[in-house]
Amino acid sequence: MNKKQMPTKRSLELNIFSTRDEMGKAAARNVSLAMKRFIKEKGEVVMVFAAAPSQNEFLASLSKTKGIDWLRVVCFHLDEYVDLPRLHPNTFEVYLQEHLFSHVHPKAVYFMKEMQGGVEQMARKYSTLIRKHGGLDIACIGIGENGHIAFNEPGSDLNDPEMTRIITIDDRSVKQQYRDYRDHPNPQARYSSLKAVPRRALTLTIPAILSAKEIYTIVPGPQKAEAVRKMWEGPISTACPSSALRMHSCVRAYLDKDSSGKLREEKGNQ
Repeated sequence: MNKKQMPTKRSLELNIFSTRDEMGKAAARNVSLAMKRFIKEKGEVVMVFAAAPSQNEFLASLSKTKGIDWLRVVCFHLDEYVDLPRLHPNTFEVYLQEHLFSHVHPKAVYFMKEMQGGVEQMARKYSTLIRKHGGLDIACIGIGENGHIAFNEPGSDLNDPEMTRIITIDDRSVKQQYRDYRDHPNPQARYSSLKAVPRRALTLTIPAILSAKEIYTIVPGPQKAEAVRKMWEGPISTACPSSALRMHSCVRAYLDKDSSGKLREEKGNQ
């Protein structure tokens, strides 16, 4: 494993592994240590999770990690489709239930679509709920092929005043979602065409993600290599929303050899 530390006072690091499995296990190990630390310091930990195939190895390892008191863990999720009915097999709620929550049984899990009212009310209520729990301690996120975090697509406001927003998914993300589910073991989860992929989503905004005390981002695969390069080496801009992670005081990124393939070997000041 190679660890590449930014030459600043910020705690922003890349951790690069040979395989997705090694990457997932390392991320789970460090996230579990952070969870235990927060629980020891404040009695519980408030977390938010991404839902995507990129998180499979990480969530599988985290769910098997011993010594985490999940009865002291409060969970939120990053985003959800607006136009799919709740508990549709493609919803992020179902993904997280299958890959994590049904295995570990946290103290509380809050899903966006269980909020009552219309979509705008759901967004407001979800934001209020996060605030009522004192904000986020740990964010476990991915990065999209177009550099998005959650569903904050290129052009999203890096200083959005809202915590949760309704957005339109851009064309590249639609194609990514289609490919992600093309070979899903559940035939009902396979989109019949690009037109069948939802175009609207609820998402935590960039400032909401950056409000977490610690951020762990898990990003495998060659299709993510260009986004990773822009996140790490490009300008901090709305063109690559994940570049905003460099504005945070504590981010740890976990990559495999494929997703890190376009990074320069030597880093200078950024």
